[in-house]
Amino acid sequence: MSQSASGSNVAVRARGLTKTFPDGVGVHDLTLEVEQGTIFGFIGPSGSGKTTTIRMMTGILGQDSGELSVLGKVPADFDRSDRSRLGYMPQLSVLYPHLSIWENLGFSTSLFGVPWRGRRRRMKEQLQLVELDGARTRLLRDSSGGMQRRLALAATLIHNPDLLFLDEPTAGIDPILRKKVWDHFVDLRDQGRTLFVTTQYVGEAAYCDRVGVLAEGRLIAVDTPEGLRRQAFGGEVLDATFTQPLLAPQLDQLSNLVAATRVERLSFSEVRLIVADAGEASPQVTAWATEAGVEIESVEPYLPAFDDVFVELITKLTATQESPEAVA
Repeated sequence: MSQSASGSNVAVRARGLTKTFPDGVGVHDLTLEVEQGTIFGFIGPSGSGKTTTIRMMTGILGQDSGELSVLGKVPADFDRSDRSRLGYMPQLSVLYPHLSIWENLGFSTSLFGVPWRGRRRRMKEQLQLVELDGARTRLLRDSSGGMQRRLALAATLIHNPDLLFLDEPTAGIDPILRKKVWDHFVDLRDQGRTLFVTTQYVGEAAYCDRVGVLAEGRLIAVDTPEGLRRQAFGGEVLDATFTQPLLAPQLDQLSNLVAATRVERLSFSEVRLIVADAGEASPQVTAWATEAGVEIESVEPYLPAFDDVFVELITKLTATQESPEAVA
């Protein structure tokens, strides 16, 4: 396993990774590291380059330029032993429609060399995880799209790979099962596995240790989930509700007191403040209201949903690209 500058193990390292298709889309100058034993989330809209990135990391596609190492090796140089340490779940099914769910999973166990001893137990465990144990005899062609997706996930996990590349693994899966699947991903992480997971469900970023945000083939941010919130909003968010609207001078006074970088009126009597530390600012707002003779109903930190975080980050990117300074 390669080592980062900090000495920690690195499962995936990319430097200036670029792949451009004839229509101009692709992945451009991507640089990131994924540490061993972590969940790295890759979020972005359809067509942003998530699948292209995974295909380069698994050796299916070669890059046009840049450097890439996975498990300490260049993907193009993977041998059979290297590939046995990987699990890859693509967006499109590569299973066999004329075989049953159980037969498809059995084929995957043979393909990955899962030992005969304990094989059936392993297969049953994976089908139970994705809630397909009761449908094991059903032909894949007679199964719903969601069932096929769940089987593909079970087939990817069947050989206990060290490094998992999961391309939108929860697409088409209901929210309850999606939560169960992500709980299992966390368990795998805790066992020392590394997971590189793409998703269009931005809220799933909360399960990840670090998250990369991709837009139009470019990586616009990499951080912890909480770090992304701070990047998007410029700090922490604090909502305060008063019994009456604040006058403009009062709002300015409150903003200066807590050193707010941004102030928004959310409603008739509710104010949102972007501050460095919501925990420190909250009692300051309460104390100010008492001194100013303003009755306060509530003041509490607000945790923005990751959909809002993503929108804020994309909006900032667009504004930067369109500004005269950026063009210059």
